Amino acid sequence: MSKNTLLKDGEIGIFALGGLGEVGKNTYVYEIEDKIFIVDAGILFPDDSLLGIDYVIPDYQYLIDNQERIVGLFITHGHEDHIGGIPYLLKQVKIPKVYAAGIAVDFIEHKILEHKDVKPPTIIEFKSHHTYTFGNVEISFIRLNHSIPDMFGFVFRTKQGILFHTGDFKIDYTPVGPAAEYEKLAAIGNEGVLCLLSDSTNAERDGLTPSERTVGNAINEIFSKLSGRIIIATFASNMYRMQQIVEASYKNNRKLAVFGRSMERAMEIGQQTGYIKAPKGVIVSAEEINNFKANEVTILCTGSQGEPLAALSRIANGTHRQIKTQPGDTVIFSSSPIPGNQESVNKTIDQLYRREVSVIINGPVADTHTSGHGNQPDLKLMLSLIRPKYFIPMHGEHRMLKHHKELAVQLGVEANNVLIMDNGDVAALNAETIRHAGKVQAGDIYIDGTGIGDIGSAIIKERKVLSEDGLLSIVLTIDPVNRKLLTEPTVISRGFIYMKGNEEITNGIALKAKEVLTAEFNRKQFTETLLKQALVDQITDYVKNLTQRKPMLIPIVMSLTQKPAII
Repeated sequence: MSKNTLLKDGEIGIFALGGLGEVGKNTYVYEIEDKIFIVDAGILFPDDSLLGIDYVIPDYQYLIDNQERIVGLFITHGHEDHIGGIPYLLKQVKIPKVYAAGIAVDFIEHKILEHKDVKPPTIIEFKSHHTYTFGNVEISFIRLNHSIPDMFGFVFRTKQGILFHTGDFKIDYTPVGPAAEYEKLAAIGNEGVLCLLSDSTNAERDGLTPSERTVGNAINEIFSKLSGRIIIATFASNMYRMQQIVEASYKNNRKLAVFGRSMERAMEIGQQTGYIKAPKGVIVSAEEINNFKANEVTILCTGSQGEPLAALSRIANGTHRQIKTQPGDTVIFSSSPIPGNQESVNKTIDQLYRREVSVIINGPVADTHTSGHGNQPDLKLMLSLIRPKYFIPMHGEHRMLKHHKELAVQLGVEANNVLIMDNGDVAALNAETIRHAGKVQAGDIYIDGTGIGDIGSAIIKERKVLSEDGLLSIVLTIDPVNRKLLTEPTVISRGFIYMKGNEEITNGIALKAKEVLTAEFNRKQFTETLLKQALVDQITDYVKNLTQRKPMLIPIVMSLTQKPAII
């Protein structure tokens, strides 16, 4: 059995492969007495700079190299940034067991079914009162509130002391589902917590986080005032919100139809597990929706983040096969844009306004959404209840982690006992000290179609160049033996310039290519490799000076030996 050489005897190692300095692909590793406990395995949805990339997952190399020490994978809740990477992790790493609770189990099982090449793992469904013992380590659970049911924080009891991993949480005194177990938080705080790892997503925001129940009341009030069709978009994983929309539809004599693959799957799981309860006849099929009057219809759909292929985006741009906007429609965004998605959401809203429909978004006028992450008062309460000796802010961009550190220091945690870390940084701690112990391999792995990691930063850079400046290709047919150009150079442009009407530019490029070829022919040693490199270097500079653009340049050299003429 191998050992982490960064740790001294008796030290506990804590690090993240994803989730520090970013909001996504949460994957945390606890090393206790040479055993590895993995907490969550998420994905990150790419921004516009990652052209063509479907998902981003962490680099699992450390887990691959140390898989014989892995005890299991422990899941805090069922959001994609915490479970989305599980199939890709299972493809590369042997995980003895996956521990998850409630609806997260159903989401994981459905996710595994989508990956035919993944062997279904052994899933242990834990309850709030369960405990599991692995040698000298005991793991127990504390129910917390989030925007999805069955969110649990993890308590690690070790020889060195208690470690508490909050997962994603907010303080909600009037939750839609079960209440958080605040008495357990206070109990471990009184017992003494060595280290706390806590959600930092909203560490910059002051003020109380509105309760989910407040949003439900607001949605019902909005429904009661509208007379046309209601099209409402939210996150497919937000079971509580979906239940509120079902209830508001029933109370206002509306039929509900669901559109979008992920939303349909979530509705199916929610009804099977009992988290979504709908009176008979309220939910109807997509085909039945046209049988009812406009004021009797609610359409629940995906697309709250402006995703191009989601149902709402296709409704907005007029390409949805079944739903076409009509006068009197009202579109409600029961969500807030995730950082990086604002532009896409704005585009969808603008398209909806062009179609003469009313749009309601979360804001001062209507509370159509609330965050599942706690603001500063929530984070302060957690710190006050737990009273940790050491503190590691997690789940947030770097500035969020820094703000969370400031809150902890205000509440009495010594500044030297707070570690701000990046993915791969290892925290080593025992009952007396905490320190940065070094780094393990960590980074981003891109998922493009079925490929895992076969797309690197160089490919992304090439895609970016192609998207911005286009492609330019020069075809030369030469006789390398006699060092002659057999035909005039051919210039091909794709996404660079429209060739018709730009003959002056293309003729100049062809002339420059002939100059480069002549110079290479005059060398003592001529090779096609050197010719292609010279064409790329010199014509790229020529085009840059001429147009202030740098298209991707691909030289194509065809070698034909000129046959002697027959007399």
